[in-house]
Amino acid sequence: MVASSVFDLTATEKVYIGERAATAIAQEAERLNAQRVFLLVSRSLNEQTDEISQIKAALGGRFAALHDGMPPHAPRKSVLEAAAIAREADADLVVTVGGGSVTDAGKIVTICLKHNITTHDDFDAFRVYVNDAGEVVKPVFDAPDVRAVICPTTLSGGEFNPLSGATDEIIKLKQGYEQRQMAPVSVVLDPALTLHTPEWLFLSTGVRGVDHALEALGSLESNYYADGMAASALELLSDGLPRVKADPSDLDARLKCQVGVWQSMLPLLGGVQLGLSHAIGHVLGGSFDVPHGYCSCVMAPAVLAFNESVNGEKQARISQAFGQPDARASEVIDEFITALGMPRTLASVGVTPDDHQLVAENTMHDFWARTNPRTIEKAEDVLPVLKMAAG
Repeated sequence: MVASSVFDLTATEKVYIGERAATAIAQEAERLNAQRVFLLVSRSLNEQTDEISQIKAALGGRFAALHDGMPPHAPRKSVLEAAAIAREADADLVVTVGGGSVTDAGKIVTICLKHNITTHDDFDAFRVYVNDAGEVVKPVFDAPDVRAVICPTTLSGGEFNPLSGATDEIIKLKQGYEQRQMAPVSVVLDPALTLHTPEWLFLSTGVRGVDHALEALGSLESNYYADGMAASALELLSDGLPRVKADPSDLDARLKCQVGVWQSMLPLLGGVQLGLSHAIGHVLGGSFDVPHGYCSCVMAPAVLAFNESVNGEKQARISQAFGQPDARASEVIDEFITALGMPRTLASVGVTPDDHQLVAENTMHDFWARTNPRTIEKAEDVLPVLKMAAG
């Protein structure tokens, strides 16, 4: 019997692999005939390097406005501030240069421009949520008119995704927004740009990319194509990340990581749902300000161990991708993350046992809690995983 599935394609048209950011952005602005380019960028890149000034110079008269300083997890207030600047500039192209929060915010800015989102509560009509019946509800709304070009400086992978996250800072929950045209029109993978990224941030977001592949390969609803992409991603990242740690100037290793993250995102983009590591990670980020990458460093091995009873056969391919076919995947990933010098426990990122109940309850609001391989029906089902990761 043949299992059927459908693989959804995104609206991204082009990926520049290894091209310098300023050159690629200028080429895209010309290709798209953009006349008023809005730059949403990392403050450290803007203030401590000449990367952003090079981009502005390459754009010339096409440059319209700039905003920097997006806080972690893209709070609604900060997204509104960026959107207001883009709106005032009458931007016809959004370009982001920075980490995952800058990427997320830039994509959401495009729907703010389209739908005139100007207040905190305006976001509510567009966010993905779980209803009282446990069903994931994705609001349908018109596509943005203004597209984005994204140049990532970390390995979080959001640059390939039509799904984006922003935090409701009032209730301290990170929430998703999804529309096919929110995926960038093009992506620029410039390894030289990542030389400015702090080591902890590059490596930890690399583990986030590993986690995309782990949960995709472990999904019981995956397919041959998605599994192949996830396995290849693990092979690239398992080689590239240690090489970058050993030699931060190794641009080939950095590019290998960037391509590995791209491959890790393809199953998700195609419709393979992720699981509990990402669901808990959204809560750790939105409710406890844990950095994106650290969430996966802490949770991935515990979730693998928790799910092993239902997807152990699929997890064997994870171990194989890391060159350890006879070892348990949870142990392989634990050792890999530890060797990179990343945190491995909830306690090490400031989440105590007293916080576990709140984490578990908030996790049930996340759509990926409902697609974990091992069924999660209530907050109490999450507590054993948190206990394994507690430290």
